Amino acid sequence: MKLHGNARTCPNSRRLLVDRVCDQSWSVTAAAQAAGISERTAYRWLARWREQGLEGLSDRSSAPRHIPHRTPADRVQAIAALRRLHMTAAEIAEVLAMALSTVSAVLKRIGLGKRSRLSPPEPANRYERKRPGELVHLDIKKLGRISVRGAGHRVNGHRGSQFKVGPKRLGATGWEFVHVAVDDATRLAYAEVLSDERGATATAFLKRALAWFESFGITVERVLSDNGACYRSKQHALALAELGIRHLFTRPYRPRTNGKAERFIQTLTNRWAYGAIYGSSAERTAALPGWLTHYNFRRPHGSLGHKPPGARLRELTNVAGNYI
Repeated sequence: MKLHGNARTCPNSRRLLVDRVCDQSWSVTAAAQAAGISERTAYRWLARWREQGLEGLSDRSSAPRHIPHRTPADRVQAIAALRRLHMTAAEIAEVLAMALSTVSAVLKRIGLGKRSRLSPPEPANRYERKRPGELVHLDIKKLGRISVRGAGHRVNGHRGSQFKVGPKRLGATGWEFVHVAVDDATRLAYAEVLSDERGATATAFLKRALAWFESFGITVERVLSDNGACYRSKQHALALAELGIRHLFTRPYRPRTNGKAERFIQTLTNRWAYGAIYGSSAERTAALPGWLTHYNFRRPHGSLGHKPPGARLRELTNVAGNYI
């Protein structure tokens, strides 16, 4: 039991009090003064020791044994049943002719105070393909270019782009786009920093990504992407048709359907894009291949038993060797 903040004694000091009086022949007055308590309190602990032994030296609960005005159990069950029908506390109080404060207190005590507690959370729809190349996730991350003034507010703490010079903001140098492709079964990832997200650019990236996966013996069968214009373009569709690859699209406004790409982009952003201080966008782009090698072949992956994607590839393909 948790001791009171102002308690003068604890079970060990009470045992010492008992030993001094019973075994060492101390007077109760001397033992009480040594413990810093009154004689009355010392006599109480001695009486508990004689009646209950060691258990008597422990603190007792201060909660009352009986609460006459507490809400009856049948009323609590009625409140819980009505709450599970998604009724508010005010509605329950009106139906049962009870005080709103009482109903609210009961709901809080039984854990139904918040509406989110009424129904269990929707279970995550997790899936994982069995073969490398069976499904590859595609996505794009938009990053601001690093201006000539160097790193921005995320690194140095000041928002230089907010200071305006004329009609344009100082340091506003545009955007660059990181195109990513992640294999569902192995989490092996490929990425490039490109100048835009048009259909022609996404198509060219797709072909290079497929060639990169092919270098590891992975033949891509399907790709999954959101409904971005570049992925809906005719050029992108024709390229997939020529390669015999099926294109799947996520449901609108459901980014978690493409969760493996989204999670990779989060790691990519935190560890590569903002994980170091770069003097320019070119310097940041030049660091991407090395970071991808670290991610694919050295960095432990939580969903792969803390093994890198390259190790999962070797397990699924039974190919020995080091791809680094």
